[in-house]
Amino acid sequence: MQILHLSTAFPKNEYLTEELMEIFPCRLPEGVKQNILNLGVSKRHLISHAHSPLGSENILSEAGLVDLCLQACGDVVEKAGLSVRDIGYFIVTYDVNPFLCPGLSQLLIRGLGFSSYIKHVNIQGMACAAFTKALELAENYLAAHSEDFVLLCISGVNSYWFYNQVQGMEDVMEISKINQIGSKTKRLAELKKWVGTVEFFLFGDGVAGAIVSRRGNGPSVKKIVEVTNVKKRDYLAGYARLAALNEPFRFGFHSHLDKEIPKLGVRYTEAAVKKLLGREAETILKSAKKFAVHTGSEKILNLIAEHYGIPTEKIRESHEVLKDYGNLAGASLPFILQKIVSENKFSEGDMILMLGYGWGFSASAALLEFGK
Repeated sequence: MQILHLSTAFPKNEYLTEELMEIFPCRLPEGVKQNILNLGVSKRHLISHAHSPLGSENILSEAGLVDLCLQACGDVVEKAGLSVRDIGYFIVTYDVNPFLCPGLSQLLIRGLGFSSYIKHVNIQGMACAAFTKALELAENYLAAHSEDFVLLCISGVNSYWFYNQVQGMEDVMEISKINQIGSKTKRLAELKKWVGTVEFFLFGDGVAGAIVSRRGNGPSVKKIVEVTNVKKRDYLAGYARLAALNEPFRFGFHSHLDKEIPKLGVRYTEAAVKKLLGREAETILKSAKKFAVHTGSEKILNLIAEHYGIPTEKIRESHEVLKDYGNLAGASLPFILQKIVSENKFSEGDMILMLGYGWGFSASAALLEFGK
């Protein structure tokens, strides 16, 4: 199976990290500011939201998300020289969507000009491993429909969660001071605000589109491996969940980033790579021309590079996407891959190793190889 073309789309609204720190709802201590700068994100693109007065209900609009998806998918279909009539299967991944139901694919089908009978599927909750999971489903479909083309839409629009959860926040404590709080309830409450602040400055908005097929030119997907929940409670290292409030029709939102995530990212990707490459692991890790590594944070990228001995140039595009767009969740890998393919020349036999990891807790690895 070949990845024929990739396309990306992001909101026009660009925000520098320093600008966002100035307009944050409350004053940020110097230690928290340093935590933010250490993420490695210089700027991001975010969908603007209409803010309602505190305490009132704000129904989020799906329009911004849908527009980005239509742009990315429309562009990649055009790049491939196809029309929607040539697409046999439409795969959409996302974690954040103002609608819990219907899914995102249902919102896009008519806007893209598909027939109402198009075969489609939504993948929700795969987070940073979403792209490789979509490729896996596409490969399974193409095994039975070898002449078809498959359109992938990978949404990494995160501000519906992380932009709104900090509205009205009154204070944020430095992590060193939070750890000194004696009361567990108070400590967890302050930690929640600190995590919410870091998420606000880490995650960005973007959507990628991809066309895959068993015929045509492009990097071939040789093999995909996924590993999840090695220990039963590893999923609690990173999550987003709803909570019921004690009043009708009201729900709360909780998210968490554990300090163990960097170590888990290394451990899980290592397990995926061993399964993916087997006895050839050492050889392929040294010979791979490029690495597309999920943009968890600057710290995580550095840990991954150090663990595998990846030279700076081979992982450069991952750092650049993190710096310019932030963490795009599932869309980070296709953003990085599009940058790698468009800015480098490849010869027959050149390989790209893709590594995704994150909430779930999951990791995935995929080996791409260029043919003639």
